[in-house]
Amino acid sequence: MSIILSIETSTTNCSVSLSKQGETLVLKEDNNVNYSHAESLHVFIDSVLASAQIDKNDLSAIAVSKGPGSYTGLRIGVSAAKGLSYALDIPLISVSTLEALSHQVTINEGIIIPMLDARRLEVYSAIFNSSYDLVRGIEAQILDEQSFQEYLSKGKVHFLGNGVEKTRQLIKHSNAVFVENKLPSANEMSALAFEKYKKSDIEDVAYFEPFYLKDFIALKPKSS
Repeated sequence: MSIILSIETSTTNCSVSLSKQGETLVLKEDNNVNYSHAESLHVFIDSVLASAQIDKNDLSAIAVSKGPGSYTGLRIGVSAAKGLSYALDIPLISVSTLEALSHQVTINEGIIIPMLDARRLEVYSAIFNSSYDLVRGIEAQILDEQSFQEYLSKGKVHFLGNGVEKTRQLIKHSNAVFVENKLPSANEMSALAFEKYKKSDIEDVAYFEPFYLKDFIALKPKSS
């Protein structure tokens, strides 16, 4: 019997779930625009364990959303996951942030494009079909009016994630479907983490790093 704790901190949504055999038992999350993950994450972890009356020592694995996403958010989530994995001597599983996000919509035909907001008109996105098979890998791209036209010309394209608002302002195609208010969540990580657990698809705790997609750029403070 596998019991997996999943951690998602790639965006403003700090999210933790506890699952058994791929089914979410308890979910605790909060979308805080101030990115209070450092204060909230361990409180949420303790909360879901207490709600399910499960001790940390009963966990089978720790799963973490690996990115792309917020540099700081990913660092907080991965650091916590690695610490728990090491301390409890249990496997660490990484789950693609965009793949998990794609599972928040169910379609019969067309494609799904989960996207996360980056700087200015840039988004991180991937493309999945209705069976959640990867059609195009993760890319960082600058949006314009012609973005995703090859897919829009063939059928419905479902956009979701916090990159939707800027996309809606540029893409006016009739086949574009914009799914509102969707952020990566540990809820969808449960089933994906369980599939990886069954295949022993795990990470090396000592060397695992988040998938930032682009190098972090520290901005110099403005001179007063």
